[in-house]
Parts: sequence; structure tokens; C-alpha cells
Amino acid sequence: MYPSPLYSIGALGGQHPAFPYPGFAHLPQPGPEHLKAAAVAGSFPLEHWIRAGMMVPRLSDFHATPQSGLMGKCRRPRTAFTSQQLLELENQFKLNKYLSRPKRFEVATSLMLTETQHSDSIQKPVGQRQGPSPRCPGGCWSGTLEGSVGICPAPSEEPMSPLRPPERSARKAKEKKGTFWGIEVAEALHWHGWELGKEFTKHLSLKNVHVKTQKLSYRPPATRFFITVFPQPIVLSPGMSLTLPIIFRPLEKKEYEDSICFEKPEGEFSVALRATLPRHKLLFPDTIQLPLCAVHDFTEASFPLCNVGDLITLFNWETASPFHLTPVSGMLEPGSECVVKVTFQPQMALVYDAIAVCWFGDNEEWKRTIKLRAIAKYPHLLVSVLGDLCEDVEPGDFRDVLCFGSVAVGATVERHVEICNPSMVSVPFRIERAKEPLLWDYVFSCDVTQAIVPANGKLLISVRFSPHTVGVQSVDYFTIKPVGNLTQTVLKVIGSCKGPLVFLQQSFVNFGWLNLGECLTQPLEISNISDVPAYYQFDIDGRESVFSFDCPCGVLSGMATLILRVTFRPAHPIICYRRVVCLVHHQNPLFLDLFGTCHSDTTKPAILWPRHLSWYRTNMARGLTFYPPDILSSMLREGKLQMDENRALKLPPQVPEDKPPEEYPYIDPMTEYFHDGITSDLTIFPPHVSVSVREFDFGCCVRLQEVEPLPLCLTNHTKGKITVTWTCRPESPFRVTPETCDIPPLKSTAFRLIFQPSQLNTLYAAELEGFAFYKVLRHYSNIEEDSTMCPSWCLTIRLRGHTFEADRQHFIPHYVLDSPKVFPAVGLNTNTYRSVLLWNVGTSPITFCMNQDICPSVLVKPCSGYVAPGAHQIFLLSTQPVDMATHQHILSLQLNSYPKYTQEILLRSNGESLLLLLEGDGNLYFKPTCVGTSTTRTYTIKNCTRLPMHFKWKIQESDSKVLSVKPATGVIQPSEALAQAWTFTPGKETKYLLRSWVSVWRPQGSSAPESPESTRYTLRVIGEGALGTIGAQEEQLDLGNILVGGLQSCDLVLLNNGTCSLNYILHVEQMITGPCDPEEVLSDPLALELDHYKGMIPARSKAIVQVTVSPARQLHYTWPISYTISMPKALDPANTVGEQQALCCVVATGVYPSVCVTDVCAAGSARGISKLHLWRLFALETLNQYLERDPTSAELTYRVPTRHSICPVPPVHAPVLLDFNFGAAPIEAEPSVVILMLENNGVVPVEWTFLFPSDQKIDVEHWAENTEFNPSELHQMRVQDNQLFSVSPKSGRLFPGQEQTVQLSHRHDFVGTDRLPDLLKVSHGREILLNFIGVTVEQEQRYVHFTSTKHLFTSIAIGSSSPPKQIYELYNGGSMAVAYEVQLDSVMKIQEENFQHPVFVCLNPRGEILPGMTSHIEWVFSPLEARTYSVDVPIHILEGDSALITFQGIGYDPNIMGQTAQFDQVLSPSVTPGSSKLTVPGQTAFLSQHRICLGNIPVYSKSSRLIFLNNASESEAVIFAWHVGASSASETLQIVPEMGVVQPGDGTHCIITLQASGNPCFYNADLVCEVVMQQPLAKYEKALQEWEAEKERQTVEFTITEQDLGAESNLKQHARSSSDSSAEEKLTKSPALTRQCKTLPPIKNLPAPNAPVSRSQRRHLMDKEASRLWAKPEPPKSHLLHLGVTARSHSMDDFLSNFCSELPKYFLCRGLLEDTQFHQAVSRSLDEPLPYFQQVRAAGSAKHQGRKQSLGGSSRASPSPAPCAKDKSGEEEEGERQEECEMSLVTSPRAAGEEPPARPDILQQEQLREEKETITRLPAFGNLLELVLENTLQNIMVEASRGEVVLTARPRVIALPPSSAQRARAKTPWVTSPSGCPLCNPGYAGARDSELEVSTAQVPQSH
Repeated sequence: MYPSPLYSIGALGGQHPAFPYPGFAHLPQPGPEHLKAAAVAGSFPLEHWIRAGMMVPRLSDFHATPQSGLMGKCRRPRTAFTSQQLLELENQFKLNKYLSRPKRFEVATSLMLTETQHSDSIQKPVGQRQGPSPRCPGGCWSGTLEGSVGICPAPSEEPMSPLRPPERSARKAKEKKGTFWGIEVAEALHWHGWELGKEFTKHLSLKNVHVKTQKLSYRPPATRFFITVFPQPIVLSPGMSLTLPIIFRPLEKKEYEDSICFEKPEGEFSVALRATLPRHKLLFPDTIQLPLCAVHDFTEASFPLCNVGDLITLFNWETASPFHLTPVSGMLEPGSECVVKVTFQPQMALVYDAIAVCWFGDNEEWKRTIKLRAIAKYPHLLVSVLGDLCEDVEPGDFRDVLCFGSVAVGATVERHVEICNPSMVSVPFRIERAKEPLLWDYVFSCDVTQAIVPANGKLLISVRFSPHTVGVQSVDYFTIKPVGNLTQTVLKVIGSCKGPLVFLQQSFVNFGWLNLGECLTQPLEISNISDVPAYYQFDIDGRESVFSFDCPCGVLSGMATLILRVTFRPAHPIICYRRVVCLVHHQNPLFLDLFGTCHSDTTKPAILWPRHLSWYRTNMARGLTFYPPDILSSMLREGKLQMDENRALKLPPQVPEDKPPEEYPYIDPMTEYFHDGITSDLTIFPPHVSVSVREFDFGCCVRLQEVEPLPLCLTNHTKGKITVTWTCRPESPFRVTPETCDIPPLKSTAFRLIFQPSQLNTLYAAELEGFAFYKVLRHYSNIEEDSTMCPSWCLTIRLRGHTFEADRQHFIPHYVLDSPKVFPAVGLNTNTYRSVLLWNVGTSPITFCMNQDICPSVLVKPCSGYVAPGAHQIFLLSTQPVDMATHQHILSLQLNSYPKYTQEILLRSNGESLLLLLEGDGNLYFKPTCVGTSTTRTYTIKNCTRLPMHFKWKIQESDSKVLSVKPATGVIQPSEALAQAWTFTPGKETKYLLRSWVSVWRPQGSSAPESPESTRYTLRVIGEGALGTIGAQEEQLDLGNILVGGLQSCDLVLLNNGTCSLNYILHVEQMITGPCDPEEVLSDPLALELDHYKGMIPARSKAIVQVTVSPARQLHYTWPISYTISMPKALDPANTVGEQQALCCVVATGVYPSVCVTDVCAAGSARGISKLHLWRLFALETLNQYLERDPTSAELTYRVPTRHSICPVPPVHAPVLLDFNFGAAPIEAEPSVVILMLENNGVVPVEWTFLFPSDQKIDVEHWAENTEFNPSELHQMRVQDNQLFSVSPKSGRLFPGQEQTVQLSHRHDFVGTDRLPDLLKVSHGREILLNFIGVTVEQEQRYVHFTSTKHLFTSIAIGSSSPPKQIYELYNGGSMAVAYEVQLDSVMKIQEENFQHPVFVCLNPRGEILPGMTSHIEWVFSPLEARTYSVDVPIHILEGDSALITFQGIGYDPNIMGQTAQFDQVLSPSVTPGSSKLTVPGQTAFLSQHRICLGNIPVYSKSSRLIFLNNASESEAVIFAWHVGASSASETLQIVPEMGVVQPGDGTHCIITLQASGNPCFYNADLVCEVVMQQPLAKYEKALQEWEAEKERQTVEFTITEQDLGAESNLKQHARSSSDSSAEEKLTKSPALTRQCKTLPPIKNLPAPNAPVSRSQRRHLMDKEASRLWAKPEPPKSHLLHLGVTARSHSMDDFLSNFCSELPKYFLCRGLLEDTQFHQAVSRSLDEPLPYFQQVRAAGSAKHQGRKQSLGGSSRASPSPAPCAKDKSGEEEEGERQEECEMSLVTSPRAAGEEPPARPDILQQEQLREEKETITRLPAFGNLLELVLENTLQNIMVEASRGEVVLTARPRVIALPPSSAQRARAKTPWVTSPSGCPLCNPGYAGARDSELEVSTAQVPQSH
């Protein structure tokens, strides 16, 4: 029951690895007092637990090791942290979980904690107590928040894997914990490994991690297998813990599961109790995601396989390819684990998702799966060469040609190549080279043979170039093959070898003649013009020769020159001539002629000069040098010889003259050097004197004085006697005896070679020199002819020997041997040469001997010799391959005459034949090609030899038009693969089988390809000619409307449905149509561009051409596009094939952005202005006209708003200037607000903006601004600073058809006229300068706003008998009534000038204009002639400003104008806005239309229109009242009803009737409908009544104080103003009365003394003053709805002559009454049976309709004039009509719809008929019927407008069988009016359904 102690005391005192500071050794050891203190602190009843025997702590163990006792582990006293400390600790934990000691000390000091407390708390903050600490290897926390010190066990040697299951001992101590309402507890307790009949106890720890004390209770487990202590309430203080023991007693072998439930006030939580049986269980992840892998590569991943069960478990894996698991099977002990490796090796690029099954258990009866996921992708590598490009390599993103350039022989150059992996997977690769014979000496090398390139990465590899043969260009290929060999990338490497280039400045050195015993030194300049160092050596032994060099061998640096000293020391008086060879490593040898003549006292031979050498060589070529000079001289005398032009000898010509004599030929240096007749059996010219042996080896000569001489034989091959003289130095150990000897012609003589060494153990070697010459040359007198002079022949022999004793080792040679491995490539039976360098780097001389008997196939010169210390010896090797087989040559180089010092030189050689490899086994295939076009493809030929080859292609003449190749001739370098471009051009539709030949030959051979040395290869070419056409997917591309100057693109899809690829060239034409000059648009540039005009479409595919259109005009564009088939590389249309063929057509229309003003309304101070007047004030008609025009180029300079000036008033050069006149208003009045409706009437989006001067000004620094402003600038700055004008919004964007309102406002803060320019900018459109004008007047100032100073009357025809009246409007923008007077003096003057004819007549020259109202001045313009009349008329404003207005009128002759005369013009349509969308903010009532144009009407006619007033509010009703402005308009216009109420969401109709007067006239009336909300109006009236009652009370009851004495006058003035306001209120409530009374004085407040300048201060004082008094309630703000009514009346004669067909329209009702067909239709409708549904509801219809009447009139009732709106005459007239109707109905029952009773008396019937006729002839009866019919039609139209009746629908009647009762009921009127007339009854609408046929058949749709 009592578990063992957890930790030792040593652990408490030791240092934990997670803490860098000292441990807790200073802490006291825990004792019994700690347990007691903890028990007391916990307030837990321990007695019950101890008495029950459940918990008995062993106190004796406390001093040794701490026990896990009743309260859990022993802990030190806990620290209670404050909320602020906890919050700061949590923040520090979030920022940094592990703090350094300085930081920890800083935080602990700031929180007033110890460093230990902070260290413990920061490692485990609240809410993060689950899981092991990252710093603790054991998996437990190193501290707690409450300050208790948790001790971690010692870390294990091997860290445990995150997936490794813990051991059983650790698993008991560690359980997964959770926190529930501040209680930390394990989520479950598990029992493993239990046995029957025993008890197993586990402890459940409860910990309070909250900052408050927690109370909880628990319920014990429900089953009897889990037992715990009796439930008791648990109280846990903050940070306290409690351990609850749980005992498990199993009774049978099964699994148990239960829970223990804990209860808290916040809720419940439970801890699961589980006891499991021993079982097999393996733990591994559910899914393994392997890294991305390349195809054919492999990738690996591993996962742990843990045995978390209680049994030994066998496992076995089953998986599918390409996944492999290792190990496949195995066995795991309980608690152990193994690592399973997953290998993924895909063969295809797919997404793999496989399932691996793990079978485990004793018999593998259990299984568990793991999902294996991997993705495979194809690898791909690219090669990029770093550094400079080759000359013949084109630049690109990836370069696959590596060019080393020219590299010095023997040097090594390294370049880097970048292998790029653009794929997402790592790619292993290998580098391969072409498999060639072993003879190949690779000059290119790469150390990397295989590697891996990371995903999206790069790998840098090095390639080295080490050339060995000078003048050879090397080409090789490295193939980079990624894993799987799916793709490959070839890297081509190119390099050439350069060697030294040494030459002698002169080919001979002439010493002239010397006396015997003298010496002479001459300079010799040797130069190296290459940058490669050169090793040179003169092949002469200066010790034994008369000629010597100061530096016979050496190294000549690159681009250097060396001057050598050549010395001539003759030993005998003879002619000395020697041809010395200069050997250069990696270069052909050079030859130098040295000659001089020595004289003695007795012997003076002829002097040898350079010309003699030239003659000698020519004579030798002609075979004349075998004769001595004396014989040649005699032959020359005898004529047997002749001299040529060079004075050389020649035989007399025996052949035709055209064959020239032989000359000395050019001899290759190598040939001359090797073909000397000694080293080889070949010689260029036969020798004159031959030596039997040239090299002698005396061998070992230990006995110095007993060396046997060696014989030497010389043979004279000439026809003269020669003398041989040997040069012998006294100190030389070698000599020849005799030194001088004569040899007869064609005879031989023997000599003896004597070797006399001077010391032992020494190496000896030398080259002896001798000269043979004709004896006749001993004296110059023997030479008769200079041209017969012959130089001496130099004889050389090489001698060597040594004196080393047998037991003595020879000198050890120290040398460097530079020998090649391969002979340069040559053809068969061609000599190839190599040079070998032997450099003596030791301090002793080296003798060498090359044994040619071992390798006779290689010639070596020199074969033996002597190398001084520090000097070098150059060997030249030569061989001649006779076949293509590879031959290996082994040369033996013996040094220092010692066999052990033998160096073998290994070389290989072979003969190269002509071998060319053709791609595709000599077959070239072309895809089908369009006839007339060509196809080009690349074909590769490769030189498979080590020699460059010339090639030339031959194509039959008949195939030359079909087939061609480039290049046709050239040189292909060794191992190079040359790509050639073959072009196939079929001429007809057929299949082709062509043949071509290529001839190759060596450059050294014949240049003709047909020579025997050339080889020919055959190439088969297969192709097909086909026909093809191109089509477009859409024959017409309509791009619609495009902004002028804008761009719009679309895709033109070209289709090729043929079998051949087509190369095309597109052609575009342009046609412009529309209102333009055709010749002008012809010069316009093409407005359509294609992204490419040339291209190729593969067979059975499509190509996309992007078409970009940018129209330059507002016209219609059409672009026909055609094509022609072209050659692949056609550069101009001349290379096209065939004619142009139509392809498609592109259509577009260029448009400008368009915006217009469709409506306007006003609010604020300008709400009284009519729409028509606003239209004129703002010149909106002109604005729309300019907006419709095309913009100029200047306007398109800035397509968007931009700041372009630093002036306060930026200059604007707009072509149009318009005035936006806001009218006038008194100061302090509400702002004048004008709302414009902008509409995009175009087809493209438009952006617009209003730019004030400040918006166009560039902001600059204060020092840069100009401080001097003119008055105009100051005025504009004042207007802008006070924001007197504003526009909202200032900019916007409108899509086609979209509308937007723009609010313009003017504030009346200052008296005067405000002006501000504003630029209206339309994007890609017009620029219009708007001049904002607003006038502000004083409160008592009388002011009339004149729109303009010019007024144009409507044109009138001359001779008109009754010209119409025309109207001129005056608007009163002030607050006072204005009286005006028109001065007619100028009018009378015009009348006098026109023979007293009244051209201009003013009908009302005087009048009065109310504030905010418009007055009409009526004029009559009657022209006398067809011309323009103009008169200046002053209009005086009483007590105000006057104006001079120019009135103009045009008279025209209708006989001349004809149809063009605008006789019927009423108003321009553009100035007649009819939109109802534009509203004022806050407006709730709307008119169905804002303007009624009645058109042309006759005089005395009556025209009516029906409009609707709708209430958009859903909650409040509105009250409306109509006002007619001018008195003349009130006489002609009638509105029914004039006032009323419109319920929420409802509407009412109003009938506008115009009764034309008897005189022709222009009617232009502005009807104003004042609308106010009903509820605010009722509140206002109630408040007004209370205010008036209080005012009455104050008049009789008041209190006077001393402070109020001074304010008495103010009160009086306030009372007076209040009375004025009351009078004005009464005037407002009675609009009809207002028109009859005079204007009251304006309401104003007392002027405040010392009024401040600022507007805000003035308002503040007014508000302060008003707050002291009870202000009079202000009426609610009303909205004014303007309805414009326009018409023009004509006299009857003019109307009949011009509008005869429209006359019945204006007398419709009278015409219907006189129409007999209409009467018959009405009678038939009355006889039809009633519908069944109408019969049911007919009885109650009248009552139902009567209940629905309202104050404003129902929609089903005809409107009737309100009593308050009628005058007395109206009432009397209506009463008379009503009486007449009643009388007629009483006397005539038929009029009421009843049939008269049948009377047998015929007389009475006749009498009754006469009475009816008398009544019908009465005028009153006719007027009554006309009114009844008009009312009926109006009711029908109202119902039709509401959708209740469909006038165009065909009536449908459902009726029962007729019966007598129904017929009687049908003849009875359903509803009767009080007058007895059914048609006059307002409830007639209830019976409309039965008579609907009459309405639909007879009522015109226009009404």
C-alpha cells in the first residue's frame, strides 16, 4: 500500500542539470513537523483516515528518505503568488521559456520574489502543466508555480525516443493529467500485470492549481472491484495536493472498467479506472509521409515500432511495391522497440498511397496497418557553363558548350560547370563519356563520375583540359544521365592546344674569312612569338667543333627574344660549313647554316659566301655537285653547262623550252632531319661522302692506356679528289687518325678512332667533327668560275665510353623525362612525330643511349649523347603506321651506360582511316510539308577519327530544288558531331525518296573530293509534299466598344487541320466608317496590332495570336485579316508562296467616355427654383452638348486629374467655360443645394472629377510661395478657405448605364457675389471649366436674380394673325417682396420703326415677386419681316438694382422655310427632364413625373394629365398641398385634389387640367407640391398652442426686477417679432390666403451689439440669447416637389392647318357622346349577363366602397375638389350641375338605367319622347354627360395604372343561365349616387367589372 520513496536526500541537495546555479543544499531536511504543518494547513480531517487503518505514515523513515505519505510527496512550504505576479510570470514564459541568470534576477527583483521562486515558477506557468519539461530528460517538471521544488530523477544515459513507451515503473509514476475547474487530476488510472486474489493500489492525486480555495466531493466507483476511502468533503487550498488511494481487487480473468466522479459547484468530472489483461499491442504511427523521390531513385524513412503490450510479440510486415520495409519480421520484448526502415523506390512518376499490414501475435492473428504515402517525380537536369561564351556559341539561359579556348601544351586548365536541377526532387546522376579505343589519350577529364543534385539546387563540377599535341583542336562529349536514364544532357567540351613558336632571325651566320689561329663571334637572335615557354637545343657539341654557342640549350619564355653568341675557331686553313639543327620541344626543328673560311700563310682557299650556298643547292638539285669545280669550269667553257638567270649551273636544254630546270625544293624540317641516310635508309639527295658508322661505344675502359682503337671508313662518291680534315682538340680524349687524308674519286679510306681516358670512374662522350672538300679548293686561284664554288661537307661521329670499374656503381642520374603516350594521329603510311624532353636536374653529367634495335619501328634522333648538369636534351621520335591497328612502342633509354638506369618509354600509334558516322543509319526523314514551303531539320554527322576531315555534300541536280543543306562543305574536327541544317521544299503533292552523297578526305591530301583518298557515304532522304490551309476559329471577332486611345486585346485562334505544318504571314487592312472624311482617315496608322505576324502552326493543331486594338477615333473600325503561306525564314513578303487568302475580320468601335446630366433638383435656399429654371441657371443643355463632343488633343494631355501649377489660381485652358449659377439667397440662410444626376450614357466606364483650384495647385514650401496676390486670387482663396462652394462627391466612376448624384452647395456666409472656377474633368474625355457663381444679399435687400442679360424668344412666322404669348421669368432670391417695372421706351421705338406695328408687346410690365418665388413677364412677339429683332429693355427693381435685358426674336417666312420651320416647338427635349429618380435627402414623397408637356393644343381646349404622389415611408403619413405660382397660371391650371393626406406606403393620384384661353400662348408653369410629415406637423401645432398660451399668460402676468429693467425693450421687441412670426405662421397655413395678401415684413432678431467677425461666434451668441427665452416652435421642414407644365396653344385656324389630325384628341369626350358606335357598344354591354361572382357581391359593393373613402380620396373614388380650395362661383356652378342631374334623372328614368313602365297610351309615349329630346338638347345636359364620361375614363385610368385593370386584356365572363329575376336585377342599377346618376357616383368603381368591355373597346390608350 505504501510505495517506496521517490527521491533521495542526495537528490534534494544536488544540482539539477536544468539549473546553472548551485543546488538546494541549504534547505533543511524534511521531518515530522513538516507533515504536521501540512496537515494543519490543509484543514483535512485526518483522524478518520488514520483510525480506519488506511494511512499510517512511517515517521521513522522521514529522516532517511522522504515517503509518499498522506498528503503526497513531502514539499517545502509553498509560495502564494499574487495575480499581478502570475500575469507577469506568464508573460515572461511566453516570451522566453528559459531565462539567463541575469535576466532571471532582474525579473525576480521587479516582482519582489527570490531568484529560486522565480526559477520554479517560470518553468511551469498556470494552464501549461501537462507534458514533460524540455529541460528534464526524465520527463517530469522541474518546478511548480506555487514555489515547491520538484526534483527530477537522474537522466538516463540514453535519451528516450518521443515514441518510445515508458517502462512500467515510470508508467506508474506518470499519468496523463487534465485540469477541471482549477483541479489538476489524472484523466485515467490503469492497472497492468495484475493477478487474481491480490490487491493492487494506485494513488489518485488531486491538486488545486487555482488561486482560490476549492471544495469538492466525490462518489466512489460503482463496481465492487475498485475500492476507495469513504467519501468526505475535500477542501484544497491554493497549491495544495491530495492523494486518494484506489484499490483494485480482481476476481476473474477479464478486463475491468469503472470511474470515480468528483462534484463541484461548477459541475462534475470523472476519472476513468481501467484494468486490462496482458495482451499483444504494438505502437507505431498511422501514416508515414516519405520525402519526394525521383523515378528509379530511392528514399528512406524510419519509424519506431514499440511493444506497449505485456507479452513478447512476433511481427511480420506485408507491403506492396515500390515500398519495402526492413526488417520484415522480428520479435519484440515487452516495453522494447525497434526502428523500421521504409524504402521507397518508384518506377513511375505517380502519387503513391499504399497500405502496409503488420501481423503480430503468437500466431500472427492480430494486425494493424500503416499508411505509406510518397510522391515520385521525373528527374531532369540542365547544364549551365559558367564564364565567357565561345565565339560560335549562341547565348541562352542554359549553355551546354564548354570552351577552353587555346591552352598551352602540357598545361592544365580547369573550368567549372553548373548542373541545375529544376525539379522538386533530388536527382542522382552519373557522367559518362563516349566509349572509344584504348589508344585515346583523353585530354579532358572530370573527377566527378556520379553525384546527387539537391531539389531546386545546383551542383558545381570541374572539368580539366590538358592538351598534349600542338595545333590539334580537341572535342569531347560528357553525357550527364540522371537516375533511370530517362533523360540525358550532353555537355560539349572544346579546346585547342597551342605550343611554342620559335624562329631564328637569320638562317645562316657568315663568319667570312679568318687567319689561322684567330676566332670570331657573331650574334644570333632567337625569338619566341608565342606565350608558351619553349625548350630549345642546338644539336652541336661545341667542345669538339669549330663552331660553338655560348648557350646551346635553354628555355625561351613566352613572347621573348634571346641573343646568342656564336664563335668560330678554325683549326685548319679550309672552308668550314656546317648545317646545325635547332631542336625545339613541341615544334619542328630549325636549321642554321654556319660557314667561314680560314687562311694561312701558305694556304688561301676560296672564300665562301651566302650566294655560293644558294648556287650549291640549285646545282645539287640538278646533280652537278658531284663534279669538282675545275671539271665544271671546263664543261662550262666547252658549253656543256650553262648558267641560268641566277647564275646557277644547268645542263643545256634537251627538252622543250616550257619545262624549267629543276630547282632546290622545299623540304619539310622533320623530313630533312630524319631522312639523312644515316638514321634512316632514306635520303633526300645522295651523299657526297659517307661514313660507315656514325656512333661508337667504347664501352668500359678500365685500363686507361690499353683501349683498343675502332676503325672508321669514309667513301668518296664524287668525281673529284677530296680532302678530309678532322677537328681535334688537344684536351679531348677522343681523336681520329690520321687528321688529314686525301681520298680519290669513288674510293674509300679507313681511319682509326682513338679513346684515351684520363681517369677512372668517369663518363666520356663527345661528337667529333670533320670536313671533306674538293682538293681543288685549297687555293682560290683554282676557281675559274664563281658559280662552280662548292662548300665543304661536315662529317660527325658520336663517341662514348666510361671507365667505371665493375664493382663501382655509375653516377645516379637525376632527371625529368617529359615523354608522350600517344603519337599524333595520322593517316596510313604517313609519318608522325613526337618530341621527348630529358632534363638533367642533377649536378653530374648524364650520358644517354637509345637502343633502336629493340623498337625498330620508331626512329629516334639523337640516339646517344651527353647532357651537362642543368641542361636538357630533346629527342625527336618518328614512326609510320601502316594499318589501323593499335601498335605499342617501347623505347629503351639507357642512362650513364648502366643497364639499371634504363628508362622505358611507352608510346602507342595507329593509322587513322576516313570514318564518318551518319545519324539514323544514313536515313533522314522529313514530316509532311506544305507544297511551296520548306521544312528545315537538323541532321548530325560525326567524325569518328582523331584527324580533322574535309567534307562535301553532293545533291543531284534534279533534286537541288527540293533538297538543300547548309553547310554543304567544311571541316569537321576530330570526334566532333556537326549539326547540319537540311531543308526540304516539295514542289508538288507527292512522296519523295531522294539520295545524297557526302565525300570526306584528309586536309593534307588532295583537295578534290573525288580523289582516291576520299570516301563517300550515301544519305537517303524521305519526305512528303502536302497541301494545307489555315482557318480561324471565329470568322468575325467583335470587340465591341473600345475607349479611344485605350487598349483591348483578344485571342485570334488559327486552326491547321492539315497534315503538314504551315508557316504563315498575316496581313491586316483597315477600314474606317462613320461620320468622317474618308480621305482623312486613309492616312491614319493601323489601329490593330498582332503580337506576331509570322509564325508556324504544326499539323492538326492551333496557334493563338493576340490581337490588340487601340482606336484613335470615335468611329467604326473593321480590320480584314488575311494570310499567305511563307518559307520558314521569310523576311519579307517577297518570299511568300501563293496569294493572300481571307482569314477573319476584327470589328471594333472607338468610343469616348460619355457622361451627361439627366436631372437636377434643388434644396435648401434654392428649393423654390423650378427644374426648368435650374436647367437654365446651370446651362445644363450646353453642358450636355459639350460633353457629347469629341475631346481635343489638348484635353487628352492629362487623362487623369493632376497637379500642374504652383499658382494659387492655376491657369486652365479649357475650351469651354460655363456658368453654374446658384442663384441668390439672404445672408445666414441655409445653403443653396443643387443636386445633379450624372448618368453614363456611353458604353464604356467613365471617371469624372471636379477640381477646385486647390486641387490643381502643387504644394510648395512657404519660402517658395509668392506672397503678393491679386484681388481675384484673394477672392478665390477666401472662397476656398471658408468652403463657400462644395461638391460631394468630387469624383467617381460610372459604368455604362449607371447613375450617380452629385451635390453642389453654396453657403451664404458673406454678402456679395462669390465666384470660384471648378474644372470638370472626364477621363479620356472633355475638360469643361465651370464658373461657380453664388449671390448672397442682406436680409432686407430687395434682389432679383437675372439668369442672363439676353433672352431669345421663340421664332414666329411673319403674317401671323395671333402670335402667341411668351414668358420671361424673374426669380426673387431675397427675403423681401420685390416690385418690378419694365420700361417700354425702347419697345415703343421699335414699334415706331416698324410702322406702328407692335413687334414686342409686354402684357404685364409691372408686378410683384414674393420671396423665393418666380414671376412671369408675358410678352408677345409679332415680327413684321423675316429677320432678327433685338431690343434692350431696362427692368427696374424698386429699391433694388436694375438690369438691361436684350430681347431677341426671329421672324421667318413659312413659305420659304417650309418643313424646316419649327412651328410646333414647345420646348427642346433636352431641357425637359423627366427623371423621377433624383430626390432630395430626407424626401419621402415622390411624384410619378416631374414635367408634363401637353404639346400643341388649340385655344379653348382642355387637356388633362394624371400623375401620382407616392409616400415611400412605411411608418408616417404625409400631408401635401399644391401651389400654383403666378396668377395667370392659377386661372388656366386646375389640380384635383389640391391638398390631402397620403398614408404610409400608399399613393394618391392628382389630375392636372389645363384650360387654354382664347388667345395663343406659351404655357410654362411650375407647380409646387409642398409635402410635410403629418406627425411632426401635429407636434408643431401642439407646441405652438402651448407657446401661444404661455405668451398670453406672460402678457398679463410678469415679474419685474432690476436686472430686467434693461431688458424691457428686448422683451417688447421679442414680442413684436413673435407676433410677426405668428402672422407668418398663419400665412403658411393658408396658402390661398397668402396669394391675396401683401408680403409681411421679414422676421428678424435684434442686432447684437459688437457682433464678432466669425460666423461661429455670432451663432454662439445667438444660441445663448435664445436659450434664455422660450423660443417660438419652428414648423417642420417641408419638401417642395416641382411639377413643370408646358404647352403651346394655337388659334383654331393655325391648329387645323397644321395639326388637323390631332383635333379629336382634345375633344374626346364630346366626340364619344356623338359617336353612335360608342352608344351601341354601351347598350350591348348592359344587356350581357352578370358574372356569377359579381352577382354575389353586387349588393354590398356600395357600402364596402363607401367605407374605404379617405381624406385625400381613395384610389377607387374619383377625386373631387376640396371645399377649402374652391371659391364661391365654383360651389354655385357645382350646385347647379347637381340640380340639373337630379332633375334629368327624375324626368327621365331611362337615364338612370330603368325602363319606363309600359303604357298603352301612345300619346303619352310620344309626349315623353319629345320631353327627352328637349332635355338632351339642353347645353347643361351635354356638359353633364361630358363630365360623367371624363370622370369614368379617369377612374379607369387610375385603376389601370395601379394594375387592377389590364386595358389590353380580353374580357372573360362567367355567368349562370339567364332568368327573369337576374335580368330584372341586371336592369337595376347596383349603386346609385345621391343625385340618381350611376356614372356620377364615386363608388362607380365597384361595378366596373361588368362594363370593362366598353372601356377596353373605346378608350384610347393615350388617356
